[in-house]
Amino acid sequence: MGRIPHREASIETVKRKPVLLISEAEGFSPRAAARLRTVCDVVARQLDRPGLLQAAKDSEILWVRLANGIDREVFDAAPRLQAVVTATTGLNHIDLETAEGRGIRVMSLRGETDFLRQVRATAELTLGLILALVRMIPQAVRHTLEGGWSRDLFKGRELFGKTAGVVGYGRLGQQMGQYLSAMGLTVIASDPHVTSAGVPLLPLNELLAEADLVTLHVQLSAATAGMFGAAEFSRMKPGSWFVNTSRGELVDEPALERALVTGRLGGAALDVLCGENSAGMSSHPLVRYASSHGNLLITPHVGGCTQESMQKCEEFMADRVAEWLGDRGTCVPEISRCAE
Repeated sequence: MGRIPHREASIETVKRKPVLLISEAEGFSPRAAARLRTVCDVVARQLDRPGLLQAAKDSEILWVRLANGIDREVFDAAPRLQAVVTATTGLNHIDLETAEGRGIRVMSLRGETDFLRQVRATAELTLGLILALVRMIPQAVRHTLEGGWSRDLFKGRELFGKTAGVVGYGRLGQQMGQYLSAMGLTVIASDPHVTSAGVPLLPLNELLAEADLVTLHVQLSAATAGMFGAAEFSRMKPGSWFVNTSRGELVDEPALERALVTGRLGGAALDVLCGENSAGMSSHPLVRYASSHGNLLITPHVGGCTQESMQKCEEFMADRVAEWLGDRGTCVPEISRCAE
């Protein structure tokens, strides 16, 4: 009986697509998801924080919106994580220091100026908040739904002929300048990084003294955190309006509340607050104040939340993810197995 020839065993590395977890899948762009599936094993779920911590453990890429803060606890729960993707320009919902320390790439819309010129959702929301504030629209709607019909209770103000101060004259600030100018307001701006704007550029203190309306469009950083406080509100015109659709941490919120209580400000409208939490903000001091005072309007960070905006941004970021994976190879090592 002949001997069976001996064959050397070899080690074969099996590769697979990286796992990409979409942690807030409701309403996610189908086209973006299809693009991602060409390079990733996509898991799309609508997760609260406990669910996120559980699901993240098997993910190489985590796609987030704003419902959950991506902090050290999330990074600890995701030992295989290589990248976090967010279709936003603001990044204060992500612990960037921890991400950098662990070599985790953060992919966002920050710096994508050319693309973002076609995204107008936040600027349109800002304009809507301004109109709602000066014309008392929410209060008038509530009055009508309660059976009232007294128009004299809601004698608002006109914007035409007023002066609007735009703080931060980048992409969003310029969009707001265009909208407000078209409505007949005189637009002035303040931005230390801009030298030519097509509108008068003033130091912040001078802008605050001249503007009937101040709208804030500044990126949050260590240098800008708390940039609007008691001193800034005291320099604004008595009875003027303040609007913030950027980030809550730009504003000293107790100082804002005092300016509203004392009547220094005629009113304020906010789409952002410090310490935003998707579980609810009923205990936040400004939310409590707004619940019983008509001179403060608050919306739950809906500035970029339109079907068109979210679809465009998700599709753009999906392409960026695919390009990144293409540059580094779309597969990751899975397991080693013996092959005869």
